[in-house]
Amino acid sequence: MNIKSNEKKENSAFELVIEVGAAEFQAAIDKVYNRQKNRINVPGFRKGKAPRKMVEKMYGSEIFFDDAISLAYPDAYEAALKETGLKPVAYPQLEVLEATADGFTFKATVTVKPEASIQDYKGLPVAKPEVKVSAADIKGELKPYIDRASRLVSVERKAKKGDTAVIDFEGFKDGEPFQGGKGENYNLELGSGSFVPGFEDQIIGMKAGDEKDLDITFPENYTPELAGAQVVFKVKVHEVKEKQEPEVDDEFAKDVSEFDTLDEFKKDLGEKLKARRQEQADREFEEAVITALLEKLECEVPQAMVDYRSDKMLEDYANRIQSQGIGFEDYLRMMGMTLDDMRAQSKTAAERTVRSDLALEAVAAAEGFEVSDAEVDEEISKLAEQYSMEADKVRSIVNTDDVRHDLLVRKALELVKSSVKKPAKRAAKKTDKAEEKTDEVEKTEE
Repeated sequence: MNIKSNEKKENSAFELVIEVGAAEFQAAIDKVYNRQKNRINVPGFRKGKAPRKMVEKMYGSEIFFDDAISLAYPDAYEAALKETGLKPVAYPQLEVLEATADGFTFKATVTVKPEASIQDYKGLPVAKPEVKVSAADIKGELKPYIDRASRLVSVERKAKKGDTAVIDFEGFKDGEPFQGGKGENYNLELGSGSFVPGFEDQIIGMKAGDEKDLDITFPENYTPELAGAQVVFKVKVHEVKEKQEPEVDDEFAKDVSEFDTLDEFKKDLGEKLKARRQEQADREFEEAVITALLEKLECEVPQAMVDYRSDKMLEDYANRIQSQGIGFEDYLRMMGMTLDDMRAQSKTAAERTVRSDLALEAVAAAEGFEVSDAEVDEEISKLAEQYSMEADKVRSIVNTDDVRHDLLVRKALELVKSSVKKPAKRAAKKTDKAEEKTDEVEKTEE
């Protein structure tokens, strides 16, 4: 391998012209020939027995060139990166310039990390959200427990919202029953919105034994057979049930939790709710800090770098979906999306991620932050504990350089977050009347 030229281009790119000599190229051709010879037909020879020279004479001397180039260029490219010290942050753009029996020459356009600078990253004006939990919030947290402990009791009265009506129903379109429009002894919670709009509202006011025809118009976005259709549902009410809630007291708390008193139970619900809200608030605060930080970043981000990160994010997402036993193409169909749609979405997130990394790396460089081997070991131990694995196993799976990078940008982010300042309140603008009154006072004083 020989680097014929190394030229810096715009937008953080280097153009390498790399030459692969005859010996390396011929060795690659020999490997390709040995892999393919059993599939090549040459008159007078059994498959796999024709000499390479005979195959090349019959099919052309360049028959193995393309595959041999594909086989040889990765090692040549890696060797060129090692020699030049370039560290790519995206897939290279490759172009074969020349290929003969004496070797081949190719051009590799390598994108590297751009230079980034950042100023005034301390004291960013970002508000820290305050997390509160009210009595009404705790009441809302109690509701699922109350609902599960509630029971339905038959009542001899007209149905109202919140009741459950046990009904028979059958739908007719143009006087003919339609598929899926019939049910018997169906328990319908009135107000749940589980039936087509207008259906449940017309059940309200009926009582056990009542029969009624309901005029219903299906929504335009319904199934094609019924979209916008006017139909009639024949309904008979067998029973009306109301929900009877339990007494919410200490005994209730004992039944539905591990606590002996309602106050203890409510305190625990409040603390857990506050913790969830705090976690959400912390995420939102961090995103707001990063947004403010990105406004201070001075850097021209190469599109190739964004595209590379986007592809990696999409690949990781596809792997997570497939790990759940769902084919990624099937998932896209279920979501009504195409691969291009998903790629477009991932590029937006990828660009923010790339810019965030560059900004935080610039902060870390400005502060002189470093990550020690001990800190890397500690992080690997945490990962091992989190996933119930041996530390050596985790170390064999993860890239320690990635761990070191994550710790570095985390240090930078913590610094920026800890230095934020509460945004200054803007002075209220005077109204016209207030301005007039001020003028009058000033004139009086004169």
